[in-house]
Order: sequence, then structure tokens, then C-alpha cells
Amino acid sequence: MDSWQERKYETFSHNRDDYARDRARIIHSSSFRRLQGKTQVLGLGESDFYRTRLTHSLEVAQIASGITEHLYEKYRNTKHNQFIPSQNLIEAIGLAHDIGHSPFGHGGEVALNYVMRNHGGFEGNAQTLRICTQLGEYSDSDGLNLTRRTLLGLIKYPALYSKVVNADAYDLSKAPLNIDSFYPPKCSVFDCDKTYFHWILKPFSNEDIQRFLTVNPVTSKHSKTEFKSFDTSIMELADDIAYGIHDLEDGIALNLITEKDWLNYVGFSFRNYERNGIKTNIVDDLFSGKNRIRKKAISYLVNYFISQIEINVRHCFSSPLLDLQAAMSETLAQELEMFKRIVAIKVIEIPEVQTLVYKGQQMIVRLFDALANNPQRLLEQKHYAKYQNQNNDDDKLRVICDYIAGNTDEYATRLYHKIFTPSNGSVFDRL
Repeated sequence: MDSWQERKYETFSHNRDDYARDRARIIHSSSFRRLQGKTQVLGLGESDFYRTRLTHSLEVAQIASGITEHLYEKYRNTKHNQFIPSQNLIEAIGLAHDIGHSPFGHGGEVALNYVMRNHGGFEGNAQTLRICTQLGEYSDSDGLNLTRRTLLGLIKYPALYSKVVNADAYDLSKAPLNIDSFYPPKCSVFDCDKTYFHWILKPFSNEDIQRFLTVNPVTSKHSKTEFKSFDTSIMELADDIAYGIHDLEDGIALNLITEKDWLNYVGFSFRNYERNGIKTNIVDDLFSGKNRIRKKAISYLVNYFISQIEINVRHCFSSPLLDLQAAMSETLAQELEMFKRIVAIKVIEIPEVQTLVYKGQQMIVRLFDALANNPQRLLEQKHYAKYQNQNNDDDKLRVICDYIAGNTDEYATRLYHKIFTPSNGSVFDRL
């Protein structure tokens, strides 16, 4: 078996494409299903129109699939073609890329990093790897037991938490009422999970591994990783396109982004596109007020970015899986960044959204404190049994962190009210 298709443990009764099996396991996992109840940008329950983490992940998988189709066609007769991931592989990576994200969006991620700051920290991408290698339900000790190459594609930031964190960037003076400074470092591996990380990288040469793990310090901030695998570069482009274009669509549909905002922040009307043989102004269609017409413009924008993606060669690794990178031109990346910026300013950063983010953060902090200080009284039996089996405080608190990170927004809210709201909660309640 190709070492990149290897799993840590495997017995099967029939033959099937390894990456198709990965894709199926992700789709049927409980962690993937819970994404339907986790915030993408806007809080759940406000509307049934906009995206959740689940629909975002489906769109990332579809866009990533479109990118690989484009690359197969563009590089059909080149040596790069053999390294382009299959549809099953890239869809598996796209579907799973956010599987470890916490309730209440990135605000929840910050809250968990705050409460775990002295115990190994928290980061959504690292939690993704943890679910796929340990917490998933397809094996006793190896999680979803995915292939090595699928796991490699999920490592967006190849570094241990301890290698990139800068504790001086955290400001405890305003905590816990304001924990804005506790954004976690971008990493894909908790220190307690490094054994799995080493297994994933094992097929590479020592020289490639050492270079791949390069981190660059940033003054007064967390350090940053420098490299990612070829498959990861495709997934990351798909993620950026989905965030920049589809979250833009949500903002327009909910009247949070107006045509005036577009002109102020994007600063140009983009280009005309042809529909039914007629040249049409994309701005007119985006802000037509009609879903069908707006969707045509959104589809054009997605295709516009996908169709110009290329393969670059770094010339720094012996393995093509590390040396090849899917990339946009600098101009294209700047255009996409404009879309992401307008979403940030007009949607994510507005007080109405930030109020929901803040509320979610405070619930997570209080839940963690209550469970950590009263594990025997408040943890469900199966989680308490796992808690008791840990050898040190860091590992015990990681069990509680895993539990909260796996909550949907609704589940975490109901648990909070069950514990802290006097009029809620009964011995017969089943969360």
C-alpha cells in the first residue's frame, strides 16, 4: 500500500477507494453532523437563510473539487498532474477542515484558548486533528482513522502549539470580561498530540520535515508557520473563496452590506460578465434584491477565482506533496481580500454580531470553570470516567475542553441555563 494511503489501524471486509472511505467516515461522524448547529459568521436562530459551519464546509469541499478539476485540465500533460488530489481526497479534506471548531464561532475558540492558556491552549485546527486521530468514533484509539494524506491535508499550520504561542501577547488585566487578546496562535497540533503529527510526517525525508516545520517569530505576537502541503493549499484557497464570496452573499441578502458599502470598500464595480449573451454589470445583479439574479453573480465570482488558480513550484522540498502549491496571482488575492474585508467590517465587527459573540464567550468561560471545579457533580458519567483516567491536570482539563468544544451553540446554551439559571433544569432533563 502507498504509505500516504496508510492508516494506523485497519481491517476491511471489501475493497474501496481509501479516500472515498475517508470522505464517508467524515460525513457520517457525529462531529461533522454537529457543524449544523455551530456558528459560521452570524448567530444561529436569527434566520434560516445564512450559512452554518456545516453548509460552509460543504461549500468548501465543492469549491476545492472545482479547483482540482480546473488544475487537472490545466496541467493535464505535465508531470504535476499525478500529484493533484483526487475528488474524494480533496472533498474529504474540505468537509473535515472545520470539524474541530468550537461553538459560537471564533469567539468560542478565543474563550477556550483563554481557559486553557496554562494547560496546552486551544485552537480549532488543532482540535480538528485531535478529532480525526483520537476522538472520532471509528476506532478505539485512532479517532476517524483517516489515511495519512487526508490528515496531512488538514494540517493548515504545521506546528505544535508551544512552538508558536507567545504568552506575552495575552493581556490578563481585563479578563474574564474582555478576552480579546487571547486569540490562539495559528497551529494544527496540540503538544499532547505530537505522536500523531510525527506519524503523519513519517514518509518525508528528515530535511523536508525540518523545513516544513519552520516557524517565524513576529514581534509582540504569536509566531507564524511558513509552509503547507499541496493539498492544504487547495483547501485553503477554497476556504478563502467560500468565506469571501458566500459570506458576502449572506451579508447582502440580509441587508447588512449595501451597494454603497460595496463601492466604499471594494472601490470598483468589478467586471461585467456575460449571461444569456448579454453583458451584465455584476454590481447590479448582486444588489438586485432577487435571489435568483444575485446567485448568478455569486456563481460568476466563484468561477472567476477558481479559473485563475495555478500550480507554483517552491523548489525547496524533495517531495512534490510539499513543493507544489496551488496559488492565486497577487492581484487576484488582493481582490479576494477586498471581499473578505467588507464582510469583516459590515458583518462580523458590527455590535449586533459582536454582542452574540461576547455572550457565547462568557457562557463558555463560566461553563468551563463550573465543570473544571465540579467534575464529579456536573460532568456526564462517560466524560467523568474519561476524566478520571487521565494522569495529570492538563490531560484532565483537556477532557473538559474536548467536551465543550464538541457542543453545538444550542447544546452549550441549554447546558449553561441548566447549571446557572435557577428556573431551569430538572433531574429528568436530557440535554
